[in-house]
Amino acid sequence: MLDKGQGARRLESYVQGAWRAGAGEGKPLADAATGETHALISSDGLDFAGALDWGRETGGAALRRLTIHERALMLRAIGQKLMEMKDEFHAESLVTGATPKDAWPDIEGGIGTMLTFASKARRELPNTKVLTEGAVEGLSRDGSFLGQHILTPLRGVAIHINAFNFPVWGMLEKIAPALIAGMPCLVKPASQTAYLTELVVRRMLAMDILPDGALQLVCGGVGDLLDHVDGQDVVTFTGSAATGQKLRSHPAIVANSVRFTMEADSLNASILGPDAGPGTPEFDLFVKEVQREMTSKAGQKCTAIRRVLVPVQHEAAVIEALSALLAKTAVGLPGDANARMGALASQGDRDSVREKIAAIAREAEIVCGDPDRASVISGDAAKGAFLNPVLLRCADPMAASAPHEIEAFGPVATVMAYDGIDQAVALARKGKGSLVSSVFTNDPDVAAEAVLGVASFHGRVMIGNRDSAKSSTGHGSPLAPLVHGGPGRAGGGEEMGGMRGVKHFMQRTAVQGAPRLLSAVTGQWVQGAPVREDLHPFRKSLAELRIGDRIVTGRRVVTEDDVEHFARFTGDTFYAHMDSAAAKANPFFEDRVAHGYLIASFAAGLFVEPSPGPVLANYGVDNLRFLTPVYFGDSLQVQLTCKEINPRENAVYGEVRWDCRVSNQNDEVVAQYDVLTMVAKEWPVRES
Repeated sequence: MLDKGQGARRLESYVQGAWRAGAGEGKPLADAATGETHALISSDGLDFAGALDWGRETGGAALRRLTIHERALMLRAIGQKLMEMKDEFHAESLVTGATPKDAWPDIEGGIGTMLTFASKARRELPNTKVLTEGAVEGLSRDGSFLGQHILTPLRGVAIHINAFNFPVWGMLEKIAPALIAGMPCLVKPASQTAYLTELVVRRMLAMDILPDGALQLVCGGVGDLLDHVDGQDVVTFTGSAATGQKLRSHPAIVANSVRFTMEADSLNASILGPDAGPGTPEFDLFVKEVQREMTSKAGQKCTAIRRVLVPVQHEAAVIEALSALLAKTAVGLPGDANARMGALASQGDRDSVREKIAAIAREAEIVCGDPDRASVISGDAAKGAFLNPVLLRCADPMAASAPHEIEAFGPVATVMAYDGIDQAVALARKGKGSLVSSVFTNDPDVAAEAVLGVASFHGRVMIGNRDSAKSSTGHGSPLAPLVHGGPGRAGGGEEMGGMRGVKHFMQRTAVQGAPRLLSAVTGQWVQGAPVREDLHPFRKSLAELRIGDRIVTGRRVVTEDDVEHFARFTGDTFYAHMDSAAAKANPFFEDRVAHGYLIASFAAGLFVEPSPGPVLANYGVDNLRFLTPVYFGDSLQVQLTCKEINPRENAVYGEVRWDCRVSNQNDEVVAQYDVLTMVAKEWPVRES
């Protein structure tokens, strides 16, 4: 029985611009380690339709007025302030049953993920409100009709229904890409640990950085929320497959083709390579990784190792080594410095895990741990949701079904022996789709065969060996630049993946039209759009520069002496530049040709304005292609056009992309590329 507790705080939801308490007494939420009531939760009586309208009309409009970099800078400011408050969040996290070490990926990891998204958005995306994707497609012979894919923010709300095990990271990793995309968020944390999410959201909103309506929070049930979604909304869900399938089939989601991303149960496997026997670094790394994944957050991780696949000849050694480590795992109060594993999130979770262990044990034997009696170094085993690690062994894993179908969401794993990598791959696939798998081997052939064999069934595969042991983030750590999700049983969804995750909250649209109008839509100059040829564009600051500003240079003739000097100076004496007979024997050339990089160097000499001015630096080229051979006597000319302007927030400069086309005397394009420069916002530069 839960102790009602007089000190329990009443959780509130933040909707329609205000903190609001749900009706009624509220459901009690217990401290995972003590069983005492910590908080009360209810969302009864909230206006969910109004909350969605508020997000769409107020939050969405405000976010779309900002550029991508402005949105990213807001997240950076929030993340930095949250990091300063981490001690407060860690204190609250103890109630979830997680030790401080286990809370680190949730709290610091979640904040770090937000900061990573903010940083990558400013580095990898332009400072604009609309994104272009891919090259411009020519749709007519004369260039008067073009096509371009663009990405714009959806006009709905991103509804994030999250799991209990990562109340901070689960929220921040989802709202970061959505907010950068320009889409407002409504977060619905799992009730059991909602008190931690609510605390973080309170601190975020108190910063007064996000615009009104950009972030809302619902503590409690979803009520009729999903009845009001439409085709511009996005729903993401993390939790059980059964609940996810129920939500995915909601009539409004189906009728309105609402984007739905699910991350569900996952029977993740780790494979020990045949080469990684006792005494090898890979064997030790494997055993330690399985132990860590079984006990971290008491095994309540969607990426935890559930199936331990080992070569038949190493099975006994793995069980012995792993059992020894698990037996040393001290279980106790999460605040106890001597405890290596805390409690599960609730007594209900503990009872559910025990039931699932019993079901798996019908086709396997328990070789380490007692699921029915918890042994703790601190706390009351009867009142807290404690459970010692449990290791099982399945004697016939190819014939068994329970170890591949039942996920005991706790400190539980099953050892299964395989005979040959083909069988290991077959066993991994019996999970019917997982978030992550890992392979521990030092043999490149084993790595290739195992990874390629399981890749189509997994969202991520980690290879562990001695080379990466010190730097590896491990089997169970989703990372902001990499996709998180998996096919089949794992939900079929995908989150994060760097800037891929931002695009999940945007609509891809193919726009067709005349170059002048297409350029107006995208904010990027395209061939055939208007140009302006007056002052040399390198003499213009960002305040003066416009897309379409162009210079057409004079000409320079390429001579044999030029080519031979460049060859001697650089050491590039490739035969096509130096040997006429060999060049003629090449199917691409008629005679000796100029170096491609000589052409690019001559082009720079033609278009550069050498005096000090607004162009501060050249930082590279993109998409360089040499299209037509250049022979002795050919005359080169450059057409350089301002293609894209990206003012950098909080800086005295911006980035300018120039379309560079080098042509010969026959107006054939011999080289084409984008020149990238940093240009001052004002000239002379004035510090902001």
